[in-house]
Amino acid sequence: QVQLVESGGGLVQAGGSLRLSCAASGSIFSINAMGWYRQAPGKQRELVARIISGGSTNYADSVKGRFTISRDNAKNTVYLQMNSLKAEDTAVYYCNADVVTYSSGGSSYTARYWGQGTQVTVSS
Repeated sequence: QVQLVESGGGLVQAGGSLRLSCAASGSIFSINAMGWYRQAPGKQRELVARIISGGSTNYADSVKGRFTISRDNAKNTVYLQMNSLKAEDTAVYYCNADVVTYSSGGSSYTARYWGQGTQVTVSS
């Protein structure tokens, strides 16, 4: 089993910054991609940023130039640095990870896991 635990959410004024962290633990052989999604009230969950094991990243257009995703492979942790926050960034932020695990029979499989979510509220 794999667990993802997020931290770093909170209340911030518009123009401020927050840094989210998400640590993966459990039966992990390796992690391919890690990402951050968000869901605002009444809206669908959307991709914010994603980073693959080699370091390549992609971002939603709405956060390009303001948010930066990074990861520490040794710690199985992904970060999201959010600068110049806007009221429209208010949402619950979820991390996910595509984790490679070996079963007791010796075969490997990849599964996507999600964190429990952390609230980010930006006041205008």
